[in-house]
Amino acid sequence: MKVAFLGLGVMGYPMAGHLLKAGHEVTVYNRTAGKARKWVEEHGGAMENDPAAASKGAAIVFACVGNDGDSIDVATAALAGMGEGSVYVDHTTTSAACAEEIAGRAAERGVGFVDAPVSGGQAGAEKGALSIMCGGSNADLTTVSPVMDNYAKRIVHIGPVGHGQLCKAVNQICIAGLLQGLSEAVHFGSRAGIDMDRVREAVSGGAAQSWQMENRWATMNRGEFDFGFAVDWMRKDLRIALDEAGRHGASLPVTALVDQFYAEVQESGGRRWDTSSLVSRLNKKPS
Repeated sequence: MKVAFLGLGVMGYPMAGHLLKAGHEVTVYNRTAGKARKWVEEHGGAMENDPAAASKGAAIVFACVGNDGDSIDVATAALAGMGEGSVYVDHTTTSAACAEEIAGRAAERGVGFVDAPVSGGQAGAEKGALSIMCGGSNADLTTVSPVMDNYAKRIVHIGPVGHGQLCKAVNQICIAGLLQGLSEAVHFGSRAGIDMDRVREAVSGGAAQSWQMENRWATMNRGEFDFGFAVDWMRKDLRIALDEAGRHGASLPVTALVDQFYAEVQESGGRRWDTSSLVSRLNKKPS
């Protein structure tokens, strides 16, 4: 299948690679052209210098960019090159309103749309093991799911357009609260002077077990954060969740508090640190 992938960040770069390895004809676009050239040198395929050219003739166009504004700009440009009956898939984490706006613009051109934010981080993208939460029609999901399978371990159709993004907000709310609890646990255990490797072995076998514990406990305990999902992006996602909560009359007191804790991490120089760096603000405080 002829497809395009727009946005070659830490997620998009390996995701596009999986599509080419699966035998699809892939054209890529990235705002920084050097990244696209590097991708082509590594994987093959083709590149274009604008979204419309990259999307021309593609049956499916995938995008994974930065925020609402980026998503709308890239989608608008890409749709100009897309033909009737094709489908635009946005893997960017955006607001539901953004997804609805892009879907409306796509419909005007006879193009389908799926909002499909992902969870699993860079490691999940590289391993082809992402969890994808989707909003859109059954017909559009039927078209794009077999292709997304190349970098997914789970694809779930949540509901109509925008519901994939609302599900991603749920995901980030869960992670925010969990990481704060995990940060306090690691901080407490370290201050208490117990063997934290044995503690993890003990508690990860019970009800406290989580992906974050399995993948971040050791690095949190060592104070290593120069990897993973950046605090800047987490704050963007939490702002979306808090805004959506306001729209729907939901109360998110813990999420709002953790968002402020992340602001402290940003102010201390941790804008690009992994989200597990929440523990750093606790470790700075006097015992």
